Amino acid sequence: MAEVKANPAYQEYFKNLEKQLERLFEIADEAKAKGFDPKTSAREEVRISRDLADRVEHTVGPPGVGKRIRELSRLPPTPLAFKIAEDVVYGAFGSLEPERALEQAIRTGTAILTDGVTAAQIHGIAKIAVKRKPRRGPHLAIYFAGPMRSAGGTEQALVVVLGDYVRRIVGLEAWRASDEEVGRFLEELRLYEREVGRFQYHIADENLEYVLRNLPIEVTGIKTDPIEVSTFRDIPGVETNALRGGALRVVNDGIAGRASKVWKAVKDLNLPGWDWLRNVVAGEAEEAETGYLHDIIAGRPVFSFPSPRYEGRFRLRYGRARNTGLTSVGVHPATMAILEGFIAVGTQLKLELPGKGGIVGAVETLEPPIVRLESSGVIRVESFEEALKVRGEIDKILFLGDLLVSYAEFYENDKPLVPSSFVEEWWAWELYKAVQEACGGSFEEASRKAEVSRERLEAFVERPLSLKPTAEEALKLSACLKVPLHPAYTYFWRNLTVEEILTLRRLLAEARLEWAGGIVQSIVLQKSRQTKNLLERLLVPHLVGHGKILIGSKDAAPLAYCLGIGRVKVEPVVGGDISPLRLVSLLAGFEVRDKYVRFVGVRMGRPEKAKERRMKPPVHVLFPVGFAGGPQRNLVEAARKVVEVEVARRKCPECGVETFEFRCSLCGGRTLPVKVCPKCLKPFEASTCPQCGVGATTYARQPISIGSLLERASRRLGLSIPETIKGVKGLMNEAKIPEPVEKGILRAKFSLTVFKDGTIRFDSTNAPLTHFKPSEVGVSVEKLRELGYTVDRDGTPLESPEQTCELKVQDVIISEKCADFLVKVAGFLDELLERLYGLPGFYKVTDKSGLVGHLVVGLSPHTLCGVLGRIIGFTKHNVCYSHPLWISAKRRDCDGDEDSIMLALDVLLNFSRQYLPAQIGGLMDSPMLLQPLVNPLEVDDQVWSLDLSARYPLEFYLRSLEEPPPKHVASLVSMVMHRLGRPDQYEGYGYAHEVSSINEGVRENTYKRLKTMAEKLRSQMELMGKIEGVEVKEVAKRILGVHLMRDIVGNLKVFASQAFRCKRCNARFRRIPLSGRCPRCGGELALTVYRGSVEKYLKIARWLAETYGIEDYYRQRVILLKSEIESVFSAEGKEEKRPAQLTDFL
Repeated sequence: MAEVKANPAYQEYFKNLEKQLERLFEIADEAKAKGFDPKTSAREEVRISRDLADRVEHTVGPPGVGKRIRELSRLPPTPLAFKIAEDVVYGAFGSLEPERALEQAIRTGTAILTDGVTAAQIHGIAKIAVKRKPRRGPHLAIYFAGPMRSAGGTEQALVVVLGDYVRRIVGLEAWRASDEEVGRFLEELRLYEREVGRFQYHIADENLEYVLRNLPIEVTGIKTDPIEVSTFRDIPGVETNALRGGALRVVNDGIAGRASKVWKAVKDLNLPGWDWLRNVVAGEAEEAETGYLHDIIAGRPVFSFPSPRYEGRFRLRYGRARNTGLTSVGVHPATMAILEGFIAVGTQLKLELPGKGGIVGAVETLEPPIVRLESSGVIRVESFEEALKVRGEIDKILFLGDLLVSYAEFYENDKPLVPSSFVEEWWAWELYKAVQEACGGSFEEASRKAEVSRERLEAFVERPLSLKPTAEEALKLSACLKVPLHPAYTYFWRNLTVEEILTLRRLLAEARLEWAGGIVQSIVLQKSRQTKNLLERLLVPHLVGHGKILIGSKDAAPLAYCLGIGRVKVEPVVGGDISPLRLVSLLAGFEVRDKYVRFVGVRMGRPEKAKERRMKPPVHVLFPVGFAGGPQRNLVEAARKVVEVEVARRKCPECGVETFEFRCSLCGGRTLPVKVCPKCLKPFEASTCPQCGVGATTYARQPISIGSLLERASRRLGLSIPETIKGVKGLMNEAKIPEPVEKGILRAKFSLTVFKDGTIRFDSTNAPLTHFKPSEVGVSVEKLRELGYTVDRDGTPLESPEQTCELKVQDVIISEKCADFLVKVAGFLDELLERLYGLPGFYKVTDKSGLVGHLVVGLSPHTLCGVLGRIIGFTKHNVCYSHPLWISAKRRDCDGDEDSIMLALDVLLNFSRQYLPAQIGGLMDSPMLLQPLVNPLEVDDQVWSLDLSARYPLEFYLRSLEEPPPKHVASLVSMVMHRLGRPDQYEGYGYAHEVSSINEGVRENTYKRLKTMAEKLRSQMELMGKIEGVEVKEVAKRILGVHLMRDIVGNLKVFASQAFRCKRCNARFRRIPLSGRCPRCGGELALTVYRGSVEKYLKIARWLAETYGIEDYYRQRVILLKSEIESVFSAEGKEEKRPAQLTDFL
């Protein structure tokens, strides 16, 4: 591995991480050497992967490819993948049969495209075949499976392009889809959307057909869902009539949905045969305007609509705070409070633009919301504390405040910039420009002209977000230096017509004005509907009482000045083409710019998450009990019965004892697997049974004395047996290897559960953070200095908890919930070392503070490579704060997904590849590989566009008015990509918006706190009724059509086709046995779907339809569903009627 470029302090940081990791490996190796686990060394289970070359060679090979990847490391990932694939086909790594060479090339190329950390190259591609159609030459077919989803849409499509590239090299013909194949694909895709779930994009049939008819290789797949097509069945060359989810996703979300990105890659690679991509209308065109309104769910509000006439929405603002970026956006913490907590830190927002969405961070330097109170007064809610005080008095939310979106999101989504509103940062540049031009660059001269102190003038330029001029200062600066009026005193003039502005001017001229020093201090107007309407639409704060409207000193002066009150005596004569802003500028005598240019449609997505990972149902130990353990699969209950399960068959070579354990219970020696014929159950040495001719397995169905196992484990641990130790019905791994029962006893003691691979996990929403303060993370300055934080972001020695430090790339700040959970895990690991392995404990922590400095492993569920991290603090929010590069190393962004955190010693001690399920996708979400250091050159390239600018230049704001493609202004913004391969690629990051504390804002989403769907829906509808920018009736209609009615119909269908369950042994049957009882144990049978689950949404659906006056079509559908449900359950509670007799009718 080439040395990662970093400054000396960072190199020392990396060395310390590796030193800590090596110590953990030593502990785990010593423990595993005792023989209780599947392997005797942790290094056999968790392989260190230092770079892309390591990961590719470890996962798919071929041998020697790692060296070649390092030789070509200067190439970007996509060209590198194609070059390596070409080398494989040409035999650079050994001669292979053509079909085998094609498969190896495509799998290796896929691994490079996905950074080698997903399961796409192993399980996402089921197989690759060379097929032949009648009267045509051989063509290439790629069979995709469900795990291909882990690769991401663009990478999925590039795998197809890669397949075309290598098939040209070996001389295969291009595939051409027949009419039947096209029809089958379209039928299959729409069936998938109806029966399984939506895709990321909705592509029109004609676009899909165009794609299918132009694809040069066959995109097919294996069965992923037990649902079959009904029309285009038994198509030649298509081996299954069932849904092929992997292939559908590759074509729909990959090639068609990401056509623009794929076309760009094809152009960059100069590949022939893909010009047709230019004509594909990508699904994102259908998604652009209203895509975020698809799939509105009951209980999750829409905060604003996309139509330009909805002006009370979020205002888009360019910039990044230290807690936003990588798709995460910022809102004012007061906005979180006035929205009744339906936005909390970490909540996912679905956005109209520039991308699909992202999580939320609290940023108080943004424009705050403006609301009308029940008293009729209009106020600007300046702080979170003020919002908490007034939220119960809010009558209408007139303006939601700013939505902070980084330039990087436009760059990454390749969406044209939208015109910037006139904001404080822009105004500061205009002030600086005016000083340069009007005063020769002399702030002293500018101070004399504007009668504002030099110190304040310089501060206005240097700190535009933290220091704003008073109304009097702002007016002086505009009048004397011809600077546009400061945004803090600019109103929503564009929301009024020219005639309405002149009407408001006349109303103010007739009002009672209080003057002082030539400045209006207050305005008192007669209350009228017209005046109130104009002020509210203009977003001017005011109070109402005793039939009067009072505008206070902060707003009275700029409002009067902008309307020429007391200065312009003659009513201006306006032409037909003058704009409202032009009129106001003429009346003011200086330029007044548009403060509210672009608004954004937003709705709530998923709530934030910080919760332990539990399998369903939860499990303490991966040990099989079959049906003997009852519904809870309790080993203690199973100990009272004879248990016969499929489990590994092993034998001690020293004393001959047969067992399923890896350590002989008699002599302590290492046992060896015994090959068994699955048919005759006889052991043998060969690979196939000499008697039956059947392939060998290393497991068999055999009786187990769980009681004696528990007694022995209890004695070994020195602990009494808990009342409940939850196991599994059966093992899913290939060799049926169980965990040691001792681990289950200890997990039960600490109330912990295990995941499928033997680890214990905590899931948290990913949240970005580049800087922090010691006071925010609950760790002392002294401790942070021990961990390497010796200076703050400015290079000043760290001495105060209020200094801002730059977060190191692999340090994480976990939630307090996660910390409390990991304290329990640490206790479990210490007792496991002491009681089972006879080693001293390692963590010895009693509270969360003891976790600081310890190593963790972060893992995304679609990958098989964990990333090493270090705990350096805690947050009160339900997120895991970490560096954007660390998040990207896991192939994640911050769009609302959660990843797992594990203590590093738990991974090394308890994870085993032998426990992983044998089916397709079983390798996903496992730490088979461990990345000890994060290399910015080998992370997901989305983070390369992360915005590092402390301030955008004036040219950026001016260019935004032209709505240019984002790459045209890339040179104006500092990004990670500009530092790659340099020592400063990890540090010196800037951000534009300051945050007083990352713990500010709502901590738990209201959606999570409310218990019933009825409560959630009512709260959702009440909130939306208060927001100016939402059509509540339209939302109600969508909730009915997309969520509630669909669920009712689906649940009714499930009820009609449900299975039946034995109450005693939990066995399931598709149909009721003729005996009416369980044929296995004679137990009573019960339903698996009940009436309550069918009609749970019926009442709220009726309430929604009736309350919001929805069209008859929807109301009648609800009535019909009610009738259908009643007809299904009409016999419940009634006496059984005797069969009708013929004589009854005589």
